[in-house]
Amino acid sequence: MTTRLPHFTGVFGQWSPIAGARHQRADRRAPRSHRRELTRDDGGTMKLTDQLPARSTDTPDPDALLDAFVSWTADQGIELYPAQEEALMEVVTGANLILSTPTGSGKSLVATGAHFTALAAGKRSFYTAPIKALVSEKFFSLVDVFGADNVGMMTGDSSVNADAPIICCTAEILANIALRDGDRADVDQVVMDEFHFYSEPDRGWAWQVPLLELPRTQFVLMSATLGDVGFFQQDLTRRTGRETAVVTSAERPIPLTFRYAKTSLHETIEELLTGQQAPVYVVYFNQASALEQAQALMSVKVASREQRDQIAEAIGDFRFTAGFGKTLSRLVRHGIGVHHAGMLPKYRRLVEQLAQAGLLKVICGTDTLGVGINVPIRTVLITGLTKYDGVRTRHLKAREFHQIAGRAGRAGYDTAGYVVVQAPEHEIENEKALAKVGDDPKKKRKLVRKKAPEGFVSWSEKTFEKLESAEPEPLRSSFTVNHAMLLNVINRPGDAFAAMKHLLTDNHEDRPTQRRHILRAIAIYRALLAAGVVERLDEPDQQGRRVRLTVDLQFDFALNQPLSPFALAAIELLDAESPTYPMDVLSVIESTLDDPRQVLSQQQFKARGEAVSQMKADGIEYDERMELLEEITHPKPLAELLEAAYETYRKGHPWVGEHELSPKSVARDMFERAMNFVEFVNHYGLARSEGLVLRYLADVYKALRHTVPDDAKTEELTDIIEWLGELVRQVDSSLLDEWEKLRHPGAEPTAVAVPEAPERITLNKRAFRVQVRNAMFRRVELAARRRSDELGALDAESGWDADAWADALDDYFEQHDEIGTGPDARGPALLMVTEEPDRWLVRQIFADPAEDHDWGISAEVDLAASDETGVAVLRVTGVNQL
Repeated sequence: MTTRLPHFTGVFGQWSPIAGARHQRADRRAPRSHRRELTRDDGGTMKLTDQLPARSTDTPDPDALLDAFVSWTADQGIELYPAQEEALMEVVTGANLILSTPTGSGKSLVATGAHFTALAAGKRSFYTAPIKALVSEKFFSLVDVFGADNVGMMTGDSSVNADAPIICCTAEILANIALRDGDRADVDQVVMDEFHFYSEPDRGWAWQVPLLELPRTQFVLMSATLGDVGFFQQDLTRRTGRETAVVTSAERPIPLTFRYAKTSLHETIEELLTGQQAPVYVVYFNQASALEQAQALMSVKVASREQRDQIAEAIGDFRFTAGFGKTLSRLVRHGIGVHHAGMLPKYRRLVEQLAQAGLLKVICGTDTLGVGINVPIRTVLITGLTKYDGVRTRHLKAREFHQIAGRAGRAGYDTAGYVVVQAPEHEIENEKALAKVGDDPKKKRKLVRKKAPEGFVSWSEKTFEKLESAEPEPLRSSFTVNHAMLLNVINRPGDAFAAMKHLLTDNHEDRPTQRRHILRAIAIYRALLAAGVVERLDEPDQQGRRVRLTVDLQFDFALNQPLSPFALAAIELLDAESPTYPMDVLSVIESTLDDPRQVLSQQQFKARGEAVSQMKADGIEYDERMELLEEITHPKPLAELLEAAYETYRKGHPWVGEHELSPKSVARDMFERAMNFVEFVNHYGLARSEGLVLRYLADVYKALRHTVPDDAKTEELTDIIEWLGELVRQVDSSLLDEWEKLRHPGAEPTAVAVPEAPERITLNKRAFRVQVRNAMFRRVELAARRRSDELGALDAESGWDADAWADALDDYFEQHDEIGTGPDARGPALLMVTEEPDRWLVRQIFADPAEDHDWGISAEVDLAASDETGVAVLRVTGVNQL
């Protein structure tokens, strides 16, 4: 039985038990632990659309709109803070709005009011967020409020109800629409959440382009850390002709208390636990430290016996896989959570939901919990004020500090929040030493204070005080020019030269930077002309174009795997009759995807380690070994073919030059090694990055499904696609099940369950058969290398330990020199399966050099155990000659 946890997240921002009031100060606000659902007379859930006033004109009365919205919120027990009401008054009058209020102050409710206003006027509104997960989350919450017919979503790889009047999308999607359609775009209102991403070096252009290209649009820009917005206020008013209101509030609905801790981390945490300041989020800036600290806390009594029993009941039959999953299971049952981007999504969601139910007292993690997740955290404990940004270790910026600190104290849960910054270890030790010598001046003078370690970027109480009082840094423009931008502008009706001139000279960059962008645009345009992708016209065409494309661009051009068209062309170069064809198609697809850097790094590390061992055995000298090692990298199947094809393709499609082709083998490596997910993660030591591994495999699966034409899919390739999809689903079904959920958004439940196990693996017989084949062939590969130790580790429980395997292999190798492991050896012809109701009997035949095919491995597959674990569970019954 699956235990349901209360669902506290949503679009509303805060709850209050007192209905009908319009204002209430934060210090008078009482927490509320549940949401009261409204029902209509017919028993259905009341939607905000039920409050839409009758439209007698194209411009609804602002007072009527505000009254209708406030009536709806009041009926649900939601009360507006003063800043919310002020913001909504500006929105209903048609003004642009810049909303800069602290985390937890209900910006989401203002966004909902903005969508309601646009819908009432028959206009189309867009909500944008920086990451797909937030877009998806917002989509479902708006469906709850406005109904499935009124809400759509576009993220580049998912599109649902794309013609709806309310659209949730990534910032890049909206920017693409703005570039393609300009002021003709069907975009009447834009709500930009997390607007501080405007300053992101790689992605900030997507937050700026809509501001430049959509002059008819009403904008609502929101963030807790905007800094000085005077520039944006003037710029928006100039461009749109609308008044632009700025609503700010330094007062948090839930006030924060800041302090600097000079006690050890364990002491600080124990003090917070005994002082009723839990849940505590312990923030690190690397994943390893977060997990190490969580494990160290197992010695502390974090939760009572009763609380641990509640956790166990809430977890129910949730499936924890081997490796990190078992570690997390022990931690959460102790009342301790871990949260970082390298975890599987189902594990992060489990931690979030246990925290929402008040069952976790301490969560150790990175600052990933600060991105749009509504989790009740009373205290944020920041372990350091420096972070590595990919180039150097530096002090936190004020914006980063306030984003993290803002997670403390959640409206509806707490009446106060706490932010604690931990002093550096050497400073803590010095404090303890000073306390030990007391007031003795002689001992104080003799005391040798410990210094910071060499190279350590230190911080102090002054650093903390400066960050606490500092305003977020001003947002800086990150405008860029690329092929996709030019192609989209050229593809729109009208004069592309005038449109590009406006875009390049009236953006937010300074003049020297604008000149660099202009030169870059000219170079790109000339390359497009030379490639024949665009052509100049002697006279404007019927749509006013003086230059036009000679190719068709898909709607989501350059957003969803920009190298997918190249993949299609490269697949045509492959020989479908070749035994390696399925794997080669997989390699083509993998070469077009973003690199999972941690995986590739570990593959290279493993390959170099094996190479060193072999070179030592071959007697190669150290200097030569080091020189040879430089040439060893992660596996790159078809690299020569793909790179040559890419160079040819780029001549006719210059824009692909902005997207690097990257031959690699991750999914292929897993399949060829005949490993399941846990075995692959353990083989390369990727326990802390298993979420990244699975997301990459899910991307491979989606790309195979969507990119490879049906007529290019052989039976063997279809087997691989089915195997990969089922592998992803069994490890974490959320990554694929959301596709199904998007088809029926109105069925989203009001309560969220602890993630359930996916459907039984044996139901997908085709994928399960591939799993069984892989499990058997894994043993064939190890047998071919005479690795009886590894075979014994796999099969000792079924009676086949290392000695038993060694004896059987000795008998085989007395008759044959080798065991084949090529494509034919792993093909279906050498696997015999007898299906019975509760088990499968299988025989994997060895590909011997004489082709006698008289030796093999016999095994029994336990179907019930396979369904329980999500992987093929088999017991070897014999390795012998028939």
